[in-house]
Amino acid sequence: MELSNFQQIYESYLKENQFNGSPNNLYEPMNYIMGLGGKRIRPTLVLIGAHMTGVEIEKALPLAHAIEVFHNFTLLHDDIMDNADLRRGKETVHVKWDNPTAILAGDNMLILALEYLHSYQGPNKEVIIEIFLKTAREVCEGQQNDMDFGLRESVVSENEYLHMIEQKTAVLLGCSLQCGALTGGISLEESNDFYDLAINMGLSFQMMDDYLDSFGDSFKTGKLQGGDIKEGKNTWLKIKSFEIDPVISSEFFKISPEERINKVVKHWKQIQLDKLILEKAKMYQDKEYYLMNKIGSSGINCSILKNLSALLINRQY
Repeated sequence: MELSNFQQIYESYLKENQFNGSPNNLYEPMNYIMGLGGKRIRPTLVLIGAHMTGVEIEKALPLAHAIEVFHNFTLLHDDIMDNADLRRGKETVHVKWDNPTAILAGDNMLILALEYLHSYQGPNKEVIIEIFLKTAREVCEGQQNDMDFGLRESVVSENEYLHMIEQKTAVLLGCSLQCGALTGGISLEESNDFYDLAINMGLSFQMMDDYLDSFGDSFKTGKLQGGDIKEGKNTWLKIKSFEIDPVISSEFFKISPEERINKVVKHWKQIQLDKLILEKAKMYQDKEYYLMNKIGSSGINCSILKNLSALLINRQY
């Protein structure tokens, strides 16, 4: 199967399983954010993991949907906390409706994600539930760390940042691929390589997100270029900038948010941070390939994962 087949199968399932309920103004925002599109990496990873371990992927669809609904719940609440106006080029839920509606819609999505998770009836159900719940807690911890870093006067270290993005982004990818593989009845120990592989995929993915925020084309990304710079957000780029040239970096981040973006982007290119972050993303991808070879040594075909890894590191949005 091609990578696009997994995505199409999930998209069809999503269209057939839209949220229904009353009052409508609770469920309409939920369908709205689920319908904004995106790369559907997490449900695709669930289905790929199932396919790799010999499962009919239709049997893993409720699990894939549970994880994607949970992911979009986190995005909905993150947008409120970040005061974001756009999500995938469209108005965020709290802008289109209001904050209370967005909060409640997110809460309901979390509950429904747990219902979808419970509806899965295949192998390793209890293990999968434990992994999902542990992951959900880690995502919340990562988000709190992200917010705390924004309030700190002291500089955030690279290790602190990497731990935060592992919790906030990578663990859900790890959960997706591992749980998908577990639907094939493999042992928890055997599934750990799938988890580690997707963790590195998530870290590489976040490096690319940081890169695109500062150096990407806003028309393609659907976001304002330099949004993280404008917010003064502690990203890998900002952390390395302060390591390389703390004096100039400090001066730039004292400039008004609107005026600093172009100056910072230009400075970062001069000190080659645009190249360094791509090298960092490639380092994590190399770890992915090592684990693919390890998994492949047991006779499991990892070609689809290789295609997905290449797609994510070469993306422009």
